[in-house]
Amino acid sequence: MRILLKYGLIFFFILLSLGSKAQFDPDNVCRVENGRIIFKLDIRWTDKQKKEISTLFDLDSLVLAKAYNGAQEIMSQGISWKVKKIKPFYIELSIPVDISKTNGNIPPANTNIPQNNKNISKANKNYVLLMDDSWVKSASAGERESAVYGINNFAKNSVFQYKNGIANFYLPGFRNARKVYLAGAFNNWSTTETPMQVTDSGWVARLKLLPGKYSYKYIADGRWMTDPNNKHNEDDGYGNTNSIMFCYNYNFVLRDHQNAKKVFVAGSFNNWNRSELRMNRVANGWDLPLYLNNGTHTYKFIVDNEWMTDPANKQMRNDGSGNYNSVLGLGDAHLFVLKGYTADKLVVLAGNFNGWNSGELVMNKIADGWQLPYVLAPGNYEYKFVVDGKWITDPANPYTIGSGNLTNSVLAFKENHIFTLSGYPNAKNVIVTGNFNNWSTEGYRMAKKNGEWIFPIYLRPGKCTYKFIIDGNWVLDPGNKIWEENEYGTGNSVLWINADSK
Repeated sequence: MRILLKYGLIFFFILLSLGSKAQFDPDNVCRVENGRIIFKLDIRWTDKQKKEISTLFDLDSLVLAKAYNGAQEIMSQGISWKVKKIKPFYIELSIPVDISKTNGNIPPANTNIPQNNKNISKANKNYVLLMDDSWVKSASAGERESAVYGINNFAKNSVFQYKNGIANFYLPGFRNARKVYLAGAFNNWSTTETPMQVTDSGWVARLKLLPGKYSYKYIADGRWMTDPNNKHNEDDGYGNTNSIMFCYNYNFVLRDHQNAKKVFVAGSFNNWNRSELRMNRVANGWDLPLYLNNGTHTYKFIVDNEWMTDPANKQMRNDGSGNYNSVLGLGDAHLFVLKGYTADKLVVLAGNFNGWNSGELVMNKIADGWQLPYVLAPGNYEYKFVVDGKWITDPANPYTIGSGNLTNSVLAFKENHIFTLSGYPNAKNVIVTGNFNNWSTEGYRMAKKNGEWIFPIYLRPGKCTYKFIIDGNWVLDPGNKIWEENEYGTGNSVLWINADSK
């Protein structure tokens, strides 16, 4: 990670597209002129609007506050920000596009940082030019949004179709519009990246997308609007509404039962809501296409109020209470293994991936212990083994979270980053914490290996802020020169995770 000088302009235009998410006009807020990136700020903005600008354009909120308080020059991390009043109600905050002569040095390690560091303001963002070039590439491709499952709710089936990885968007009407663009999570809300093509009845666009959840809007001659034929909308967190669609990857099917009046599917993915997911009557039975995220899911069908397992699925599992559910797994499996304990009669796997159910995941006995394959989505999971009723952590796994009887083993499935800390060989307890675990002081606990402290982890693509807690003392990562200020004036280390990271 480093300050990229030659990519300053590229990142600026990415920020313009990010700004469109909350429908600020980027041309009125940010521009490049005479080798400087210039932000035009209205002193009449409310605190909410100021915070939104800070978030949208990745502006350090402390720098922004000083600009509003009348400072003419602001030094932060060796970078000089210029402030200029241009009109009675406007000021300009600017920074050079080329900041090659700035320092940006890491501050000294801090040892007396308040333990409630988890309350660090999310408005404190990284400087405009702090990023790496590989993230630019992944950002242009956009990201799916987090969802366990989802179904579409279009007024007309023709306005959105997804097949063989291709999403087809159709906006009927608007024949008088000169230009129509499609903007959403899939293109980082770019206002120009996805132009739609006019037809004799409306506008169309085709995108190659992975299965998942995406928010989007149309832009007709500069006017933002939700999809008029989509009944599924959500607030974007900034007081605006976006349309929501899902690219499907699974189809629940129940053959026969043509005489049934209503058939539903319910499972662990929707908290066993028996009246939410109504299936469609088809020629040979019932079906329900939907998006379902990777992982293990248990489910049943409800046929005219009668619960039943899936007759076409031989995979069933006792829920620990004597009831059997059908089981499906999407994605890859992790093999949980417990060596030894061969004299014990029953070993059960339990974790946050199954609600800590201590009677469901009975492990298989092998010659030298116990094992159980279990399908998971990429992520970080806590778990324990229950050996003849006694809960134990995984003796083969050095990574834990919590303390005392509340200590759990931690598994990073499909890890894409390894936190590494050097130079503290005599430390007794080292924890890494950040925005990925709500700044918990209980974990994740790092393990010492070859004189270094390490912790493998799965991090969602995007920006990650973090710190180490070394024997109770909070410190920045001495091996990472990229950091940002926080509300305590003690700083947080920053890294970017690419969508295609290992």
